[in-house]
Amino acid sequence: MTKKYVQVKTINDNRLMQVIAGPYNGNLERIEEGLKVTIRLKGNEITISGTDENVNHANTVIDKMAEKAVKTGNIDTNDVDALMRMKIKDMNDEKAVELHDKATKFTIKTKKKSITPRSNSQYLYVKSIQDHDLVFGLGPAGTGKTYLAVAMAVNLMIDGKIEKIILSRPAVEAGEHLGFLPGDLKEKIDPYLRPLYDALYDMMPNEIVDKKIEEGKIEIAPLAFMRGRTLNNAMVILDEAQNTTPQQMKMFLTRLGEGSKMVINGDMSQTDLPAGVKSGLADSMQILENIKEVGFVKFTDEDVVRHGLVSKIVRAYEQRNRQLRGY
Repeated sequence: MTKKYVQVKTINDNRLMQVIAGPYNGNLERIEEGLKVTIRLKGNEITISGTDENVNHANTVIDKMAEKAVKTGNIDTNDVDALMRMKIKDMNDEKAVELHDKATKFTIKTKKKSITPRSNSQYLYVKSIQDHDLVFGLGPAGTGKTYLAVAMAVNLMIDGKIEKIILSRPAVEAGEHLGFLPGDLKEKIDPYLRPLYDALYDMMPNEIVDKKIEEGKIEIAPLAFMRGRTLNNAMVILDEAQNTTPQQMKMFLTRLGEGSKMVINGDMSQTDLPAGVKSGLADSMQILENIKEVGFVKFTDEDVVRHGLVSKIVRAYEQRNRQLRGY
């Protein structure tokens, strides 16, 4: 039987307590659910109970929330989630905390919303896109790779730093066969590229997205459509890059033109290539790893920002894969 551990925190400032607890104690309830602890609020005391590790984690999260609340006067659910994703050692590491603070202050402005990185890795990713012309984003689904890259592209277009956004995916089906779907080529491909459309429509009004697609200022197309082109003054994003062959990846990389940026995203654990076919993503990482002008950012399941269950699913699959590999 696991021993129950209890800590009591005292917050003497009533206003500070309200900010930490959140509307209807929502922030504390979020910590309860996320860290598997029980939190009781009575007067100016917060009582945390649960396992030793979880209570210590929750206690540190609340301490950091208090520090942020004193500085900014506000704590929202994204702040709470970001702090919970940080390990205790990171929260007590000055460099990690400094990185976290930079992340919370970094804003990507789009037509419909402002977007802030929710983890240190997300911040390193958008900063790398800002500082490099070629960036690889590597890691599991739900870590925000595509969404943040599209946000950066929209921001650059709004600021007039690029003229065109090009979003692409290799036409390798995840267990499905596009050839058997009804309709012409566009109708077959559009559903497969839907996540890219969704990100754009989340950041720009529908009519603006549609107009820019019609004008050719935004292009969403399969990887094969990139052959033979030079892409100037554009932000070019390749999604699901683990499903490229080495030849396709070389072709894509050599499309980079003047005034352009290129972001390549992928997850090597979700390759849909035929057995025996090497991934162009893995191949390019080995070839380009020593070129300092190329940025590499790796995400883990701790960076997953979808439903909380997604990170647990990713972790469970990774554990199973490690067992199958014998370590």
